[in-house]
Amino acid sequence: MRMIERLRNQGIGDEIVLSVMGSVPRHLFIEEALASRAYEDVALPINYGQTISSPWIVARMSELLRANGSLDKVLEIGTGCGYQTAILAQLARQVYSIERIGPLLTRTRIRLHKLQIRNIHLKHADGLRGLPEVSPFDGIIMTAVTTHIPNALLEQLAIGGRIVFPKGVQKQNLCVIERNVQGYIENVLEEVNFVPMLSGVIKS
Repeated sequence: MRMIERLRNQGIGDEIVLSVMGSVPRHLFIEEALASRAYEDVALPINYGQTISSPWIVARMSELLRANGSLDKVLEIGTGCGYQTAILAQLARQVYSIERIGPLLTRTRIRLHKLQIRNIHLKHADGLRGLPEVSPFDGIIMTAVTTHIPNALLEQLAIGGRIVFPKGVQKQNLCVIERNVQGYIENVLEEVNFVPMLSGVIKS
C-alpha cells in the first residue's frame, strides 16, 4: 500500500491502474534474493541482461495505454518476467505478449500459469514484427527502447489506438503514438531509461 501511495504522490491518477498495481504481488516476479526490494521504485535485474521496470514506469505506461478508455486487445513487446503482462491482463480483455529470449519466456510462462492468469497469449518471436495474424490492437506497449516504431507495428494499431514506448539513444523519452483516420500523431513525454530493443530470437 505504501507503493500505491507513492505512485499516487508521483502523479499516477488512474485509480483503476493503481488498484491493479495493488493487487499484483510484484515480489513474485523477481529473484528471491531481491524480494526485499520488490516494492521500491527501482528497476531490478531479472537475468539474461533484462530488468523489471520500476513500479512508476509500469503504472505510467499502463495509464497512458488506457487513456482513451477500456482496452480490448493489447500487444506487449518484451514479456520479460511477466509483471507488466500480469498488470495488462487485468486492464484488457486479451493480452498478446512477445518475448525474444526463449529461456526467459519459459520461466515466465510457468510463473503466469501458477498465478492462473487466463487471458494472456505468450509467443517466442521477434517482437518488432508484431502479430499481424491477430491484429489490429487497440493498445501496443513496448518494454525496451527503440529509435523508431517499424511500419509493420504501426499497421497493426487500430484506429483510435495507442502505442506507448521508450524512444531514443543516449537520451530516452517515453512516447505515445496515436492513430486516427488521418494518420499517426506522436507525443514525447518524460525522460526514462530502458534496456535496448533487439531483433531476432534467442532459443537457448
